[in-house]
Amino acid sequence: MRTLRYYINVTLDGCVDHREGNPTEDVNRAATASIARADELLFGRVVYEMMRDAWRDPLPPGTPAWEIEFAETIGRARKSVFSRTLPSVDWNAELLRGDLLAAVAALKERAGGEILVSGVTLPTALAQLDLIDEYEFLVQPHVAGHGPYLLEGLTNRPGLEPVHREEFPSGAVLTRFRRTR
Repeated sequence: MRTLRYYINVTLDGCVDHREGNPTEDVNRAATASIARADELLFGRVVYEMMRDAWRDPLPPGTPAWEIEFAETIGRARKSVFSRTLPSVDWNAELLRGDLLAAVAALKERAGGEILVSGVTLPTALAQLDLIDEYEFLVQPHVAGHGPYLLEGLTNRPGLEPVHREEFPSGAVLTRFRRTR
C-alpha cells in the first residue's frame, strides 16, 4: 500500500495561510524536494487551483531559479484532485469524485510510490479518516496571529513518532512524523 504524506508550511502559532511569511530560498528548496520525493500529489479544489494558477508556465520574467525549479517540479508531477464541484482538471491531473474514504483508499492501493497531500480542508478530512501515514511540517519562524489553523477541528488525533528533523538558515524547521498504530 502506498504511503500518504501530508506536507504543509505552518507558522509558530499553527497558521497555514499561504499568504503568511515570505518564501525563502531554503524553504522553497525544501518544498521542491518534498514534492520530488512523491510519486503523486493529491489536492482539493482550492489548493489545486491556487497552485495551478501560481506555478503553471509561463512564470514572470526575473523569477528566481529556485522558484523556477519548484514550478518545473510541481508541473511535472502527476496530480489527483478530489472535488465535487470542478467539471474537469488539467495540468497533468486526474479528477477524483465520490466518497472521500473510498476514493483515497483506492488511490493508496494503486501501484506506485508515495502520495503527497497539501492544503487545509482535505488533509484534515483525511486525518479524521485515519488515512494519513506521515505528517511533514515546515514550521516558519514567525507568528501569523490568525487562521486557518493546522488540523483545526480534528477529533481523531493520531499517535505520532518523529522520524526526521532539519533546520534551515532562515530559521525554519522541517519535522516529519510517522503515524503509530
